[in-house]
Amino acid sequence: MSDAAAAVQQEWVLAPLSRFLKPNVEVVDVDPDRTYPIVGVLNRGRGLLFRAPVAGSSTAYKKLNRIGPGVLVYSRLKAFEGAITVTPDGMPESFASQEFPTFVFGADMDPDFFRILTTTRSMWDALQGASKGMGGRRERVKPSDFLNIVMAIPPLPVQRRIVEVIRAMDEQVAALEVESDSLLRVRNAVLGDMLSRGGEGWVSAPLSEAGMLSRGRRFVKSDYVESGLGCIHYGQIYTDYGASATRTVTYLPESFRDSMRLAQPGDVVVAGTSENVEDVGKAVAWLGDDDVAVHDDCFIFRHDLDPKFVSYFFASPLFQHQKRQFTSVTKVVRISAANLKKIVMPVPPRDEQERISGAAGAVDAQVAALRAEAERLRQARVGVLSGLLNRTIDIKSAELLEV
Repeated sequence: MSDAAAAVQQEWVLAPLSRFLKPNVEVVDVDPDRTYPIVGVLNRGRGLLFRAPVAGSSTAYKKLNRIGPGVLVYSRLKAFEGAITVTPDGMPESFASQEFPTFVFGADMDPDFFRILTTTRSMWDALQGASKGMGGRRERVKPSDFLNIVMAIPPLPVQRRIVEVIRAMDEQVAALEVESDSLLRVRNAVLGDMLSRGGEGWVSAPLSEAGMLSRGRRFVKSDYVESGLGCIHYGQIYTDYGASATRTVTYLPESFRDSMRLAQPGDVVVAGTSENVEDVGKAVAWLGDDDVAVHDDCFIFRHDLDPKFVSYFFASPLFQHQKRQFTSVTKVVRISAANLKKIVMPVPPRDEQERISGAAGAVDAQVAALRAEAERLRQARVGVLSGLLNRTIDIKSAELLEV
């Protein structure tokens, strides 16, 4: 290491966060005649959650915290889950409950560097260690305890170089995600076109006539075991599965088999619940070798059609348009079995079903490749950032990394 590099290394400061941050909570009285844009904070340093605005006359809160741009904010209640972020510079005026304290940065802290810190395991572990209270969801991190967290912070020039390196990696990930999302939109548009063409031998039928629909049965995450009876939870359909699957990501004890409702190979599993209208009704064709247990917030669609074709129908604009008249929106979005059965599906001849699912599957293969590359870059980012922060990677070396 050069003398200059060694000098930079020595300038790192091990100090409490109070050296770099100052509380700046701005409390406002709730005006019953005003509407307030509300934000929350996502866990694991994933940024802000923008909620629906609330009328002052409809909220029980008498006071709210104003959340401005370029400030640090965290959730006192969920800080132990890493619910901390730095707000964007251009964000509009927003508000949150008084469970969300805010802080401004001192002259020797780059807000963008601290935003990167909020995405690290070391920050989440520190917040968890600062949580105090009686069990789980009632734990809180007080602002004073947060400011007492000790971290090693580099000098401003190094902070800014770290930001540049990590930002370059983040931009590559974002570009891959934009490309994969664009391909999915193309796929869905093509599906809409192919399903609406019609032709000789095509028929249309409500799902009640095209197959048989049944609801799964209840199990909870604490039931999971390392191996046994494969199971599909409704939330996994959004995050872990594509249009089809041959393996599950979770398992239940084999002793559960007789008490569960099972999807057979070829069945399509449909999510009946979601946090938004767009995702409810997402489906996965089960193509594994054995039956799998299905959660009670899912439906099992049994049929004699091409399974992938059916799964892609649930992703098509034709299904999306029809389902909106049948979804109910409360805290979660639901579609009932009775309403799902009313949705009409075009049913072409079998060879046409396979042609349609094959075309959609070819696009999905490209999407999967892009997402795999994005995940590789995300993992590389974790390693590079960890090395930069624990100083096993010199910032000069990081600039030469090819990812």
